[in-house]
Amino acid sequence: MEEKGCIKCGGTEADTKEIAASGTGLSKMFDVQHNHFVVVFCTNCGYSELYNKKASASSNVIDFFFGG
Repeated sequence: MEEKGCIKCGGTEADTKEIAASGTGLSKMFDVQHNHFVVVFCTNCGYSELYNKKASASSNVIDFFFGG
């Protein structure tokens, strides 16, 4: 069976943070941050991936990060 880990360093521990970003046009001009993401990052090397918070709400994003 294939072992799973960070694709950059092979680390097996990850953590998550949430970020918000503005879009384009008026939302950028008025600094309206309506794009929400979950950042999953390797605690060993810092490699990170962004996941749309709405699309990943019902899933474990850490499993996606490790290829599960």
